Amino acid sequence: MAWSDGLAYWTEGDTAYVSLVFTWRIHDARKIALWQRALGRKVVAGGPGLFKPKLKAMISDLAEVRSDYAEAVTRHNSLATFASRGCPVGCAFCIVPKMEGAKFTLLPDFTPRPILCDNNLSALPFDYQEHIVRKYTDAGVPLKDANSGFEPRTFTEDVYRLWKPLNQGPWRFAYDDMPEGGDVQRTMRMLESEPQKKKRVYVLVGNEPFSDCMMRIRQVIEGGCEPHVQPEMPLDAIRKEPVVKFDWDRQTLTDVARWANGWVWKKVPFEQYDRSRRS
Repeated sequence: MAWSDGLAYWTEGDTAYVSLVFTWRIHDARKIALWQRALGRKVVAGGPGLFKPKLKAMISDLAEVRSDYAEAVTRHNSLATFASRGCPVGCAFCIVPKMEGAKFTLLPDFTPRPILCDNNLSALPFDYQEHIVRKYTDAGVPLKDANSGFEPRTFTEDVYRLWKPLNQGPWRFAYDDMPEGGDVQRTMRMLESEPQKKKRVYVLVGNEPFSDCMMRIRQVIEGGCEPHVQPEMPLDAIRKEPVVKFDWDRQTLTDVARWANGWVWKKVPFEQYDRSRRS
């Protein structure tokens, strides 16, 4: 189930298509566009990585920028699909509401595939969640990964019971800031009987002071879940460099992410983490 690392391209006849997910790969997208133009092809570009005017301007001299291409997600992973677009939560650090809308767009005729990429499954109308589960079940397609997962504030016992027979992958949800703590703790208690490796919590760091972010990571570990740390990124970053504010610096953001995402927390607390060690 390998992903494209945020940039995919393909050709159809005399047209080359470039799909950009991560804004910081815009320079690579330009190189592909230049190469395809040199081969005599027209270039069409699109994707979340081009959602802002300044990013579109960085490639519009080489490519026609379009907003949509059916099933473009399969060019990034052939096993991926969407049953809905958009998200009503409106997190400031997320491009989804800005690009796909703050209301859900339901796609009831979606094709079930093993990776479901919907932005917020538990916030969908419950009857539509039932539709998704039923469609997977009827098609006999296993759900290996609900990629973006569930929202703690809308994750209920009913949601858990509905998805449990289908979801073969980890239970994914996010812990973005301290005010979410109550909902996250409640969600972790609901999932208490699940093995730790099946509970993956996205923990945003850099958006609050160091002590608050580390407290959230510790709460995830103490709650029997696995943290996956994500430093806050500017929405229009053209280099893969995180936001640095509060009492953070870039090196500490990198260290915390490597300590958490490399499962080093299973061996030593962060205070004992040595970035120079290979194991």
